[in-house]
Amino acid sequence: MAVVRLDSKGRLLVPKRLREKVGLREGGLARVEVRGGVLVVEPLRSVADAYYGVFKVESWPEDLDSFLVEAVKELWLRRATST
Repeated sequence: MAVVRLDSKGRLLVPKRLREKVGLREGGLARVEVRGGVLVVEPLRSVADAYYGVFKVESWPEDLDSFLVEAVKELWLRRATST
């Protein structure tokens, strides 16, 4: 547990050990919500992280997240039309 201070813009500084423990990285996205009166911050995995190792490619595109979104769409379309 850590005690943190809210700054004048409403930002919290999450200690490094807690960020590392849950996988929060600079520039990463997180879902923030209130559950039972408690503020919950949940890291969101990128599409690239979620589908790591699923697709074999000859060269990696510059925008891996966009590439994977399109690849997953194509995969689901093929599955839908093959049945």
